[in-house]
Amino acid sequence: MKLSKIYDPREMNSYQFVAMTGLIMTIVANIILLVIGKMVDNFEALYLCWLVFFALGTVANLNSKPNDHHHHH
Repeated sequence: MKLSKIYDPREMNSYQFVAMTGLIMTIVANIILLVIGKMVDNFEALYLCWLVFFALGTVANLNSKPNDHHHHH
């Protein structure tokens, strides 16, 4: 098992990359909301969504074979 598939963006699959991008954008949005003093109901639920999305992507990535890329021609 190659653990770098969890933390190295070059080895992440698209699900993991989208989840990390979403997490970063959610953190930025949360900071903006704190600065302007606004609240959004259930905003923290986004963190759980990104975590689950990342976890599922990680499972898929760790179970993939080295050259198991799906190319459509």
